[in-house]
Amino acid sequence: MLTIGKLGQATGVKVPTIRFYEQIGLLPEAGRSAGNQRLYDRATQDRLAFIRHARELGFPIEAIRDLLSLSDRPDQPCAAVDDIARAQLKSVQARIARLKTLELELHRMLDQCACGTIKDCRVIETLGDHALCAHEHAAEMKES
Repeated sequence: MLTIGKLGQATGVKVPTIRFYEQIGLLPEAGRSAGNQRLYDRATQDRLAFIRHARELGFPIEAIRDLLSLSDRPDQPCAAVDDIARAQLKSVQARIARLKTLELELHRMLDQCACGTIKDCRVIETLGDHALCAHEHAAEMKES
């Protein structure tokens, strides 16, 4: 059995995050020691490692909740898991496309700057007037 601090060290997850995951039901409520310290078993450590890895891959909390629910039924077909992963892949690809557009716009702004004075700075001018941008990106970034 691990204390919350040891669980955090073992999984690389901060203690407040572990408490949050318990609070929202991603982790089961911990058992308690005689001194009322939270105690976690190996299954909870494995579950927390799963959650951490899924978060690193950008899965939203609700998708992780669904994946955990599905993983609790190992004899079921994995089509639903594939659907969740496919949706996450599409989300990542859309974010990459938005970031590439932003990268192009930033390059363009810098390339047009004559490196003179601030009053003539193309970067400042473009940031002050969205109409000077070559690519539409304002609405795209709000979706992130």
